[in-house]
Amino acid sequence: MPEPQNDKVTTAIKWSTFTELGAKLIAPIVSMVLARLLAPEAFGVVSSLSIIISFSEIITDAGFQKFMIQHEFGNDEDLFKSAHVAFWSNFICGWIVWLVIALFRDILSAWIGSPGLGCALMVAALAIPMTSFYSIPVALLKRSLDFKQLFKIRMVGLSVPLLVTLPLAFLLRNYWALVIGTLAYHVVTAITLILHSQWRPSFYFSWERLREMFSFSMWSVFESLSIWLTGYVDLFIVATALDQSYLGLYKTSTMVVGQIMGVVTSITTPVLFSALSRLQRNRVEFQKLFFHFQKVVALFVMPMGVFLYGYHDWVTWLFLGEQWMSASMFLGLWGLSSAVMIVFAHYASELYRSLGKPRLSALAQWMHIVFLWPVVWWAVREGFETLCVARTFVRLQAILVNLFLVWYVVKISPCRMIKNVLVILGASLVLLAGVLLFQQTHPTFWMETISIPMFALFFVGLLMFSPRERVLLSELMRCLVQRLRS
Repeated sequence: MPEPQNDKVTTAIKWSTFTELGAKLIAPIVSMVLARLLAPEAFGVVSSLSIIISFSEIITDAGFQKFMIQHEFGNDEDLFKSAHVAFWSNFICGWIVWLVIALFRDILSAWIGSPGLGCALMVAALAIPMTSFYSIPVALLKRSLDFKQLFKIRMVGLSVPLLVTLPLAFLLRNYWALVIGTLAYHVVTAITLILHSQWRPSFYFSWERLREMFSFSMWSVFESLSIWLTGYVDLFIVATALDQSYLGLYKTSTMVVGQIMGVVTSITTPVLFSALSRLQRNRVEFQKLFFHFQKVVALFVMPMGVFLYGYHDWVTWLFLGEQWMSASMFLGLWGLSSAVMIVFAHYASELYRSLGKPRLSALAQWMHIVFLWPVVWWAVREGFETLCVARTFVRLQAILVNLFLVWYVVKISPCRMIKNVLVILGASLVLLAGVLLFQQTHPTFWMETISIPMFALFFVGLLMFSPRERVLLSELMRCLVQRLRS
């Protein structure tokens, strides 16, 4: 008997949680060591190379991974034929793109502000065909909400930073440790996935099916490109206007926030997209599931954003070390704005994509880019501190755009979205006031360490005054205990 959708979603969340908790336990430890072994310049070099590589991965994927997750197929045979076509298209395109990068490596490396690093770009770009090799099997596992298998695969891949990247960092003390470690991760992931996946690519191809798939995923590609521009236009400007050290400070600060916030978003986003895609024809259940996810996510990311801002020096020293302290305020501002961004804008994109309307997400991204580009271009010439403040506050425009589009197109009221998390938002503001008052006492590192769990309990205590939030907390605790026992 097929597993009910709600049970499949719950099971998926459990295994997605185990996966990301494992990742978030290992990733910060690796980052803490690497940040103390390597200078910011090394991270800046890798960040500049990622501008080309991430763009190329969007082109090679062609939106087929999202297509495989979202599209409603008539039967398994239809699904697998499309998977075969998507696999070979991605894999062949991946090697073609790598060849182009290899031929023009010196020109491209100079264009992204890293002249003389053409060989490093060519080697790092090998990640493109490697990623295209396993992207479709991953999509099939996500489509079936089989996050248990993804958990096993991810756990094997997480051993690479410990066994490869860190030893290389000790020996080389430069960016090559990061480049080789990333390639080793992709190789291990690909091998593990092929061994554990029930699906195997066969020599089947259909140009007609490829055209049908691309016509469906064309807007997904356009959306991905717009997201890439939003996420990398600032890196490109910083890479060309400032030196690699500033780029390392800038990118690594956002990376640390992403790792911390990713404890929540990496668990929920893939599950939410897959689950909403299955409910796209049932608007009542669709909205119910979205609001539930939004509230649960807000329950975690809102206080996390407050702690990142209030304890930005503490977090920077703990995760990165003394040589990164000049970026601590940016890390705090980025963390606080990320909490608001995740709750009110990040999951709006999942709404658009799950309804088969990726063009809305692309529209939102382009409406943000027209503000982002000139602001960053001006701010980077005013100095690194101005850049950090301006880049943070320009995100508010993206939130307003997504709230409008969700209301106008998806028919979900922004007022209802705010009301859904109003108690959590209010408790977070009280928590922020308390943390800032505490910081006025100029506490020591150990005083800050002890105060964090105390403020966390204070936040939970505030929520307990609300009956609905009290019920939600009880349900989460009960669900966690039951799933851990099972």
